[in-house]
Amino acid sequence: MKLETMIRSGQIHAGNKLPSIRQLAAANRISRYPVTEAYDHLVSQGLIEPRHGAGFYVACHANGHAHRMGSLEPTKAQEESWQVLRQFNAPGSAPPLSSGFVPEAWRDVDGIAQTIRKISRTDVASLIDYATPLGDNILRTQIARRLANFEVAASSDHILVTHSASQALDLVTRLMLQPGDLVFVEDPGYFNLFGLLKLLGISLVGIPRRRNGPDVDVMQKMLRIHRPKLFFLNTVFHNPTATNVSPDVAFRILGLAHQHDFLIVEDDVFADLQSTPTQRLATLDQLERVIYIGGFSKTLSSSFRLGYVAANTKLISKLVDVKMLTSMGGTKFAESVVASLLKQGTYNRHMETLRQRMGTALCRAVGQLRGSGWDIYEEPRGGMFVWTRIPHIQDSQRIVEHATKFDVHLVPGANHRPNNEVCPWLRFNVGYMGAGRTQAFLESAAALPS
Repeated sequence: MKLETMIRSGQIHAGNKLPSIRQLAAANRISRYPVTEAYDHLVSQGLIEPRHGAGFYVACHANGHAHRMGSLEPTKAQEESWQVLRQFNAPGSAPPLSSGFVPEAWRDVDGIAQTIRKISRTDVASLIDYATPLGDNILRTQIARRLANFEVAASSDHILVTHSASQALDLVTRLMLQPGDLVFVEDPGYFNLFGLLKLLGISLVGIPRRRNGPDVDVMQKMLRIHRPKLFFLNTVFHNPTATNVSPDVAFRILGLAHQHDFLIVEDDVFADLQSTPTQRLATLDQLERVIYIGGFSKTLSSSFRLGYVAANTKLISKLVDVKMLTSMGGTKFAESVVASLLKQGTYNRHMETLRQRMGTALCRAVGQLRGSGWDIYEEPRGGMFVWTRIPHIQDSQRIVEHATKFDVHLVPGANHRPNNEVCPWLRFNVGYMGAGRTQAFLESAAALPS
């Protein structure tokens, strides 16, 4: 980025005012979106600062002697959080094709609102009290019943409710890992997890994700070199490839876990998007060596930040201690609302409708992409993602930049790789592919030169 280089080198001095977003976009004959994104990036680096009503200015420490005395590189937290921030940066009406969120129109807003009113009348304490550290007992019982659908024999004692699936991952990493430890992750995989692990000083070894799950042959080779403490993976509707782990791969992974003495963290946040449940690693293992994580943010409401961990009771007891030290109890109101939605069947009815809508959108999206000359990694059997590429483009960053000409928001596939390696693939969310400008973008991008 030329502007960043000019600030760091001192060509633009601390305290100088920068052109407005509108001015810079007009001067370069581009849309305002890439300028907004660039300014957001510079703010996250601490190089510029927004001043309310006055515009953007070069930060006082951005160059000169004071800056040279410190680190020129952004902090690890800034580097990794930037990858997550891109999901939220879709400007104006730009369709967020790479989003990880279900469209608002697909949520059961009426069902949620009705249940909120009921809880507000009948459980006043939930409006002001913490939840117990383990979480609402009715909610944990309902979660245990859902796990029974996967033939996982769990009681409420095996379950800890968390603020989100992300917090569940955080608690597990805090408890079980120390700086310098090594873990296996999927490549490609969940970039927020990668950032969290790096922030804690954990070394990552990527295991390629194939159409039937992690590449077990590569995994075996890596186990001759490394001793991982944990292996993090998605079983169903993998983020971002939308693939599922086959039973034979699951058996082999569990065998390697026993042989080499590591635990498996099974992130199954998309479980409820599957019409007919398939086998999980937790089914085969019954929570002895598998730590199972789920949640409701992806399907019910992102505002009700609720997730959970299912594990053996000894491990749950230790995780409760970490949760209490880092965040006290949970949010009693949110837990009561979600427990009620599950118990009265509202959530199940919503999921039936959501799966139908996603299935229709998925079929349409696959047809759109193939008809426009794009490759699909594996045709999804459900869920909301498609992992796709233009065959002759090796770096999807080119496509991301091209998309801005159509006011379409994308993030590069490199975001989904453990160390941001170049990637030709992109994650598309089928819920946002109905926008009129999307088809024109798809066809134009496919016609880009090699």
